[in-house]
Amino acid sequence: MAQVSPQVTDHGGGVRSIRVPIPDNPLGYTLVYVVDTDGGPVLVDTGWDDPASWDTLTAGLAACGTSPAGIHGVVITHHHPDHHGLSGQVRDASGAWIAMHAADAAIVRRTGETRPERWFAYMTAKLEAAGAPEDHLAPLRAARPRRLPGFSPAVPDREIVPGDLLPLPGRRLRAIWTPGHTPGHVCLHLEEQHPAQLPGHGRLFSGDHLLPEITPHIGLYEDPDDATVTDPLGDYLDSLERVGRLAPAEILPAHQYVFTDAPARVRELLTHHEERLDGLRMLLVEPLTPWQVAERMEWNRPWSEIPYGSRNIAVSEAEAHLRRLVKLGRAEAVAGSEPVTYVAV
Repeated sequence: MAQVSPQVTDHGGGVRSIRVPIPDNPLGYTLVYVVDTDGGPVLVDTGWDDPASWDTLTAGLAACGTSPAGIHGVVITHHHPDHHGLSGQVRDASGAWIAMHAADAAIVRRTGETRPERWFAYMTAKLEAAGAPEDHLAPLRAARPRRLPGFSPAVPDREIVPGDLLPLPGRRLRAIWTPGHTPGHVCLHLEEQHPAQLPGHGRLFSGDHLLPEITPHIGLYEDPDDATVTDPLGDYLDSLERVGRLAPAEILPAHQYVFTDAPARVRELLTHHEERLDGLRMLLVEPLTPWQVAERMEWNRPWSEIPYGSRNIAVSEAEAHLRRLVKLGRAEAVAGSEPVTYVAV
């Protein structure tokens, strides 16, 4: 790897990354990858929709010898705004196509068609059903509709089909469906020999699915109009094992830094979630609501220090783990409880 500029790293073999900042977020930045193809440069993700982020992306592309106007295509690992936020501006500047898995493309379309107040009402009802206290619900009940980050995302014009090679002339980039973090999350396997001859099978753009130090958030798949009981954590664990079997020589994640030994990192994450499920089941010696479970789970800080918005995310993650325990037959919902409580079996 070679540092091209403070924000740009050359990973060899026609692949560079640009550190595009995420405003007011502890993650700091999204690694946007620039992949050279015979048809022109293609981006893997684009970064957050913010003027400073756009300026950084533009400067990074200039350091790579191109510009937003020169982009041939955009491949999105998943729909979250720190990955998909700037896609529309790139397309406006260049006419580039935007590709995304159908499940996340459906979320993008639904998000663009749903008024913010509908989301406030939905989130209020969800949190109320999870046992959130009234002092947490009150700000949502009083919220005024406003434009939210990610509520005007660019609708993709191409579908990423799992198992298929993407249309990148002169490159072999295969889509691997890895649901969990989102229902349509994909990793992208660059089926080419590693430029530094590292042992393994090509390189993997892993999005948020596989990160070197962070355990990605696994919450519920939110859809106000769909009552299907999904199992996001089960999806994620299955997806992890699929990626581990690929055994890529190097992982190019969307945050932090490039790393090797995907199977080892997969084992760490599988162990982490199994230990978390065991710990959660031990909490359920008495019936608890998802909110009470979240209060008692281990996080990176005490519950009292977790910000308001992050508590919503934590409750969603607690619910994903509860659903997994129920599916495994290790917990069950208490019949007639309202808000719903769960207990170990």
